[in-house]
Amino acid sequence: MAFNHLPAGVHDALSALSVTPVTHSVPMASNRLPPDAGARPTPGMILERLARGATRAARITHTEHLPPRIGSHADWPERIRPEVIDAIRSAGIERPWAHQARTSEHALRGESVVVATGTASGKSLAYLAPVLSTLLDGSEAPNGRGATALYLAPTKALAADQRRAVGELAAPLGTAVRPAVYDGDTPVEEREWVRQYANYVLTNPDMLHRGILPSHPRWSSFLRALRYVVIDECHSYRGVFGSHVAQVVRRLRRVCARYGSEPVFLLASATAAEPARAATRLTGVPVVEITEDTSPRGELVFALWEPPLTELHGEQGAPVRRTATAETADLLTDLAVQGVRTVAFVRSRRGAELIALIAQERLADVDRSLPGRVAAYRGGYLPEERRALERALHKGDLLGLAATTALELGVDVSGLDAVVIAGYPGTRASLWQQAGRAGRSGQGALAVLVARDDPLDTYLVHHPEALFDQPVESTVLDPDNPYVLAPHLCAAAAELPLTEADFPLFGPATAGLMPQLEAAALLRRRAAGWHWTRRQRAADLTDIRGQGGSPVQVVEAGTGRLLGTVDAGAAHTTVHDGAVHLHQGRTYVVQHLDLDDDVALVEEANPPYSTTARDTTAISILETDTEIPWGDARLCFGSVEVTNQVVSFLRRKLITGEVLGETKLDLPPRTLRTRAVWWTVTEDQLDAARVGPQQLGGALHAAEHASIGMLPLFATCDRWDIGGVSVPLHPDTLLPTVFVYDGHPGGAGFAERAFHTAAEWLTATRQAIASCECDAGCPSCIQSPKCGNGNDPLHKRGAIRLLAELLRGAPADTTEQTKGPAEAAGADGSDQVKGTDGADPAPGRDGVGGVDGSDSADGVDGVDGSDSAEGAGGA
Repeated sequence: MAFNHLPAGVHDALSALSVTPVTHSVPMASNRLPPDAGARPTPGMILERLARGATRAARITHTEHLPPRIGSHADWPERIRPEVIDAIRSAGIERPWAHQARTSEHALRGESVVVATGTASGKSLAYLAPVLSTLLDGSEAPNGRGATALYLAPTKALAADQRRAVGELAAPLGTAVRPAVYDGDTPVEEREWVRQYANYVLTNPDMLHRGILPSHPRWSSFLRALRYVVIDECHSYRGVFGSHVAQVVRRLRRVCARYGSEPVFLLASATAAEPARAATRLTGVPVVEITEDTSPRGELVFALWEPPLTELHGEQGAPVRRTATAETADLLTDLAVQGVRTVAFVRSRRGAELIALIAQERLADVDRSLPGRVAAYRGGYLPEERRALERALHKGDLLGLAATTALELGVDVSGLDAVVIAGYPGTRASLWQQAGRAGRSGQGALAVLVARDDPLDTYLVHHPEALFDQPVESTVLDPDNPYVLAPHLCAAAAELPLTEADFPLFGPATAGLMPQLEAAALLRRRAAGWHWTRRQRAADLTDIRGQGGSPVQVVEAGTGRLLGTVDAGAAHTTVHDGAVHLHQGRTYVVQHLDLDDDVALVEEANPPYSTTARDTTAISILETDTEIPWGDARLCFGSVEVTNQVVSFLRRKLITGEVLGETKLDLPPRTLRTRAVWWTVTEDQLDAARVGPQQLGGALHAAEHASIGMLPLFATCDRWDIGGVSVPLHPDTLLPTVFVYDGHPGGAGFAERAFHTAAEWLTATRQAIASCECDAGCPSCIQSPKCGNGNDPLHKRGAIRLLAELLRGAPADTTEQTKGPAEAAGADGSDQVKGTDGADPAPGRDGVGGVDGSDSADGVDGVDGSDSAEGAGGA
């Protein structure tokens, strides 16, 4: 790929433009596509229209051009039934791409295989061809169901979309293939038919965990004939969520063995590093990888877009950039006016609602018919609302959609012209996955990454090589995490008594956990093995998406109408008393959060502000696993206990983000045992860095904020999945200390990855602070938008000198010196994307400073956390 670094104000598709100072108010482009334009505009033309005007061109810091690619065909394997090949041809596909044929060949030979190729490369057909052929064989059995297949998707939307696609493809096969969705939205009266007659069941890991495996005797005929398990978008199963899914898959394999079946696993993934290793860790069986993408691809123009500075000033007088939310709403509006079909990806539920609302209001000023063609899409909607939006998008009734990562995965949204990404999504894999949503029919596409005002986004838009010249991350998970493994051992014992013969299936940590589960009176040992002892359902011990408890129902106080749900872990920060809650374009204010009954009562209102929760955090060291010297400093990794409490919330002006005021809250604290990386410095090092007692707290606090902001580039996590604390004199180390910890019980691998890449990570942190043009610190370098201390104290120059002194003592080859047993076993590159909105009951997330300088809460642009697990299934 060729880089095109451009000076401010110049873009290769434009002539140089004079740039005038930009305020937070930006005029919307008013030009429509000419009625007789005919062919679709090229991506370059679309970008040129977006960048018109004296204030727009300077925002494009870089453009990347990916040329079109020619495809390479092959022949279907001979064992694919001719009826299936004819059905595929009826769908307009004469011959498969070479990677599709290779995937099918492995599947037919009984070899588990993962196909990891680009978006819209035909991965679905690669596994559907052998599955349909085998199901057709099975339909000739006396009972008509001699072979079955199970499809697992991370979201309900994807399962529903695949059900539609399979139904259309298999229509010429008649009743030989009987696909059916089985998830939390499936009506009760349909479920028995699915269990007895469907031979291709589409579900999600949540329903497999809570509904299918605990009731396996009712699924015996299906499981006995199970030949294939398809795991779609398997790169999304990472970190804690992926670790849970790995154990659910092991439970499935164990129950299948009880009924005499040994299914082949067919996995589909976005482009990822070492997909076979990740797939093997997910399934527990050897997996072959197919990574060469032989499909054609249209031209992709990828622009990096930095919102302008405003005339406003934030905390401590820092300059403030226009929010990515407001900028994305403008771009979505402009694209809709041009007739360009677009999805804007937003990292939060509230952000998606806000972008759609702003775009609708501005479109109404242009054409009264346009606001209805833009909508929001996110988790927490009722099932009928989600399905209606998916149909409207698929049919082209919608011109623009502001969506959470619920639509990042393989839902067929063919026909899109552009994608706008509001803030770096946390991993390069997710970035390319989202960008690939456009241009799915082979036409050219435009992707625009709009930077948020934080250290990582600012760094990336000015260092495009970090995005375009680096491979995508490895997808790594840790099924041996005891917080993950223990509840699944209980669930497995409830399904079938556990024996020592099962220990290798569940992993090396199993034997050590069994006595603890016995001591806790969860399991009881009998002659036949360990049995579940309690009356409650063992599957209810854990929520595999780490949401931590029952969802909080959002109820309209005046009518009692259920608006939707919020994950339990996000309730303290998103539906606290006084919080602004958006749903389907309507704004509500929370009157009361009842934590006992898991209900938030809201009333419709129209406040001119959004709300942002703040919390405080304290941390104590439980155990130090590894400690290495960095000169006089020490770099450590181990277990910690974090205590967190949401203490207040800010009211911020819409669009500008200006702080209007702060309101105190009285919510109970939460504790978390997790894993952390921390570093200490000595008094001599502080003297060498010219950091005196007056600057010490601010220097540590600034270094902590910036390091948390930069860690996702190295640990492939999302910012709200990690937290931090900085203390001038920590009682456990008796030294100035900075902690960065995982926001999940037992850890998720982020802190461990930070430990292994500490030199590179902290070097990039220092560079990000030093290269920022501000005088004393701003949101682009050391300020956190949710710091509980109001970003005070912070000392930018002290942080730069302190990090320089720390790095002076770093070992020359940190990779070898810090490599731990988990990395040696393949747990490097840990990658976790939470599958929920608002992350975790755990307190460790991004952006909020406690009284000790901590940084530990969720959110982006003052809104709640990610939503990649839209509409997760469940009983």
